[in-house]
Amino acid sequence: MLSDPELTRILNEKAKRLAAQASQSPEAIVRLTTSDFDSKINGDKPVFVDFWAVWCGPCRTMEPVVERLAAKYSGKMLFGKLNVDEESELATRYEVQSIPTFMVFKNGQPVDATIGAVGEAALDRLIQKSLGSGTPIYR
Repeated sequence: MLSDPELTRILNEKAKRLAAQASQSPEAIVRLTTSDFDSKINGDKPVFVDFWAVWCGPCRTMEPVVERLAAKYSGKMLFGKLNVDEESELATRYEVQSIPTFMVFKNGQPVDATIGAVGEAALDRLIQKSLGSGTPIYR
């Protein structure tokens, strides 16, 4: 086994930075389930929902993008992840047929959505548009 004190120091510093970042925004992205979904989307803030699955490569590609946007819009919007394999009834309810699907809810209603690994700029535009006045996309 190799022992490099400099590498150990660097890894320890990085672990401390990551822990500090995580503690600064403990609820940056919440895990959404059937039991809390309706209460979360009916809150006082708009809600950005990432419909995803563990096995989905594009979902994993978009994960750091969603994390950056959650940090950027902290306090203005709630960010949640919904695993479509574990919460299939919610995916069906909102007609999610492809993942990743990103949907924004206001007052319990979806107001906008996009599908696929669309990139950070496209999701940022979706969020900015949704923070304005949006009308429901489903009735």
